[in-house]
Amino acid sequence: MRTRLVNKLDALLEKHFPERRLFLRSDTDTRFIRLRPTTQVIASAGFGLLVAWSIVSTAILVMDSIGSGNFREQAKRDQETYQLRLNEISNERDTRSTEALAAQDRFNSALAQISTMQSQLLQSETRRRELETGIDVIQATLRRTMKERDQARQALTNAQANGGDGTVAVTGDMNSDGVESLINVLAETAQERDEVFAQAQEALKYAEDMELELKLLEEKNDQIFRQLEDAMTVSVAPLEKMFSAAGLSTNSLLNEVRRGYNGQGGPLSQLSISTSGGVLSKEALRANDLLNELDRLNMYRIAAETVPFAQPVKASVRFTSGFGMRWGRMHKGADFAGPHGTKIYATADGVVTSAGWGSGYGRLIKIKHAHGIETRYAHLAKIRVNVGQRVSRGELIGDMGNSGRSTGTHLHYEIRVNGTAVNPMTFIKAARNVF
Repeated sequence: MRTRLVNKLDALLEKHFPERRLFLRSDTDTRFIRLRPTTQVIASAGFGLLVAWSIVSTAILVMDSIGSGNFREQAKRDQETYQLRLNEISNERDTRSTEALAAQDRFNSALAQISTMQSQLLQSETRRRELETGIDVIQATLRRTMKERDQARQALTNAQANGGDGTVAVTGDMNSDGVESLINVLAETAQERDEVFAQAQEALKYAEDMELELKLLEEKNDQIFRQLEDAMTVSVAPLEKMFSAAGLSTNSLLNEVRRGYNGQGGPLSQLSISTSGGVLSKEALRANDLLNELDRLNMYRIAAETVPFAQPVKASVRFTSGFGMRWGRMHKGADFAGPHGTKIYATADGVVTSAGWGSGYGRLIKIKHAHGIETRYAHLAKIRVNVGQRVSRGELIGDMGNSGRSTGTHLHYEIRVNGTAVNPMTFIKAARNVF
């Protein structure tokens, strides 16, 4: 049955693929191989499939080569653009740092001026009170003297009236000598009155001058207060924005800082102006508000030291991988590539909780910070800190390497808040225009 089917198929293909014979000749014998039409069709189909496979494979290889070249060029252009952006950001950061230092200097100078002006105000208030007391004494003396003068004049009038008929009348202890003495006393009293009046006029003029001086001092103080209030707004607002951008609650940060610095005489001692139980003046209330803002700025400064806003690498490096999904797996940090041995620095104040080999992390350093924050520095070539050691922001802790599960020299940097990994670039970008 199979033979008949093959023969029929050969007969159909005979027109296009006639039967051929392949002769094999040796020295003593000659043999041949019959190539049936079906055999030729199968051989031709196999050869065609081989040629088609070769063409498709070659095309795939050529397209892959072209695509790889374009990808490398694009990656190179992206790398150059990123490097330019990094240089611009670095220059902007240096500019902001210079501006912040200048603002701090202006703030310190203004604070010193406030202290001086406060002392002058207190001295002026003391002089004003003394002057008011002196004026009251002068007025009382003047009233008493005028009363005595009127009494003496009345007595003189009565004496002259009694002696008008040519006889000397004695009324009480008064006689001609008494009248003369009384006249002299009246003259002296009038002179004293004139002197007191002149002194009163001078005192009033001095009081007017002092009042003018007080107004000038108040205007100058108001100008200084406005400058200080503007400086505080410029200084505090970027810090609040930085903490908010990092997803941190400013109220929680300030409360935690207060709990950590609650000793007497520490950096968070209450700042205020006291009036010994009296009513605070407008200037005193304004000064207290300013001092409270200064206290808040000081707490923000302390909190900023304990939050990882700084960069772990100060040298020129490449940002090679960010936070998020990568090759189907979650990448819980940011990668910075650079030369082997590049110095690695702590990004905030804290305590080293781990400094050794960490499986796929290689040589790993873990630092515990305040507010439930932890930073990790992986794939290091060398560790320069010990467990339990307290480090400060910007302190050298290790060298960049290629240890653990790594494809090249780089730093794997992580930030974890209450055990959950977060994007480190959120903290770095939040502090870009502050530090």
